[in-house]
Amino acid sequence: MTKRLLLLVLILTMAISVGAQTKEAKQWLKQGEWRNGLSVQPHKTLDVNMFYEQYHKNKAQWEALFEWLRTTDLQTIPAGKHPIPNSTLVASVEDSENGPLKKRNTESHRKKIDFQLVVRGTEGFALLDHESSTVSKAYDEKKDVMRYNYVKEKTNFFDVKAGRFVIFFPTDWHIAKLQTKKKDQTIRVIVVKMDYVE
Repeated sequence: MTKRLLLLVLILTMAISVGAQTKEAKQWLKQGEWRNGLSVQPHKTLDVNMFYEQYHKNKAQWEALFEWLRTTDLQTIPAGKHPIPNSTLVASVEDSENGPLKKRNTESHRKKIDFQLVVRGTEGFALLDHESSTVSKAYDEKKDVMRYNYVKEKTNFFDVKAGRFVIFFPTDWHIAKLQTKKKDQTIRVIVVKMDYVE
């Protein structure tokens, strides 16, 4: 009986701790100090707890990213790779098009976090269901990528319009640049590989 009681207390303590972190993370996101004057919004799929945790583990890098986004004319900067000052980060400015699902790759990363800001157009994305998805191509350490087989019916498809960003953490198995129902499939996206800190 005592062991059961101790286990129950431990479980309740952990639940309260997680709940408090969630509340703290949500407040932090809403207050928006992390923006440093940046006007873009996170998409509703954002893992708020993970963002909060990773931001505080590597604050200088995230601050450098948001400062660069705030002070750069994202509409006119040439497509290509752009080093972000005061960091080791590189922003990839991509003028591209969404494509059919069958032509798009699945992916996840272990060492990097995918930050993607839609500047123009609407980009289609998908988050894969972990239970029904299986690894189709083993982890490539050099490229930091793993590929998956997935069940379309269990996949979360969503669109992200200009002025919003998504962040894919290592647990977010995803697909990007998916065709939407919009007439125009052209997009401009800023992609930055952020360091994942364990």
